[in-house]
Amino acid sequence: MALHPLISGFKTYLQLERNLSMNTVEAYLHDVDLFYRFMLKNFPKKNIQTILLSDLQAFITEVGDWGLGAYSQSRVVSGLKAFFNYLMLEKVLTRNPASLLESPKLGQKLPVVLTEDEVMAIIDSVDLSQPEGERNKAILEVLYGCGLRVSELINLQLSHLHFKEEVILVTGKGNKQRLVPIGAVARKQMEIYIRKVRINGKIDASAYNTVFLNRNGKALSRQMIFLMIKKQANVAGISKIVSPHTFRHSFATHLVQHGADLRAVQQLLGHVSITTTEIYTHLNTNDLRTTIEKFHPQSHFVDKK
Repeated sequence: MALHPLISGFKTYLQLERNLSMNTVEAYLHDVDLFYRFMLKNFPKKNIQTILLSDLQAFITEVGDWGLGAYSQSRVVSGLKAFFNYLMLEKVLTRNPASLLESPKLGQKLPVVLTEDEVMAIIDSVDLSQPEGERNKAILEVLYGCGLRVSELINLQLSHLHFKEEVILVTGKGNKQRLVPIGAVARKQMEIYIRKVRINGKIDASAYNTVFLNRNGKALSRQMIFLMIKKQANVAGISKIVSPHTFRHSFATHLVQHGADLRAVQQLLGHVSITTTEIYTHLNTNDLRTTIEKFHPQSHFVDKK
């Protein structure tokens, strides 16, 4: 996928025709380069003419998983839109895949959440006959069962697993640690992976205490987790854009929907402020309709024939 020859012209376009500041120009060029590397790694056979909106959305999702806020993500979207507008002006493209690309709202936005059935479908889609099957299933069970961030997952240590006490010690943002309960299902799957798979594979000296390892015995990268989850979502037939953080959102949302105290969910997620956790009090349309039908005195909806 050849993007680099086009970037020089894009830089001139930004400086002369768009009259943007040098800081903005450098930021846009940096973001386009990140997109180039993302495509090269994930879709190496694609060329500039075959890029789809879904490819751009997958990239923005990964950018969000890196921990960039809404403002930074919006800048990335602006950079991509400017780049593809430039390609349209230069007649490199006949269609613009970025025309419908949306920026994250700068205010609070509802996260993408999986239903309980969708979560189970993704977990059940893992092929346990493959060498990485038990590991990948354990990863999904822990992400959903404990609500971990992807960085917390890949840095999880064997010495921080306290299965007898049914808790794990998680190191979150700012190196702050918290104890998170681990349920029977996630615990059992982790034990299968650790005692039957991990012990029989390569273990690099740098990762002797790291729970989840790649085939070379080293710690997994965020990118590997992202790609695995994307693959399993596709296998399960899930059309939503699913990332590691989607499992964290689903963990919290399902707890709240089943009546969990918001303060408890805050502690489980490691949120400093309860305001961050309050986003999980959102209800879907069916919940709202059911509430009105059950409690409103004039909820006389038209009967369906």
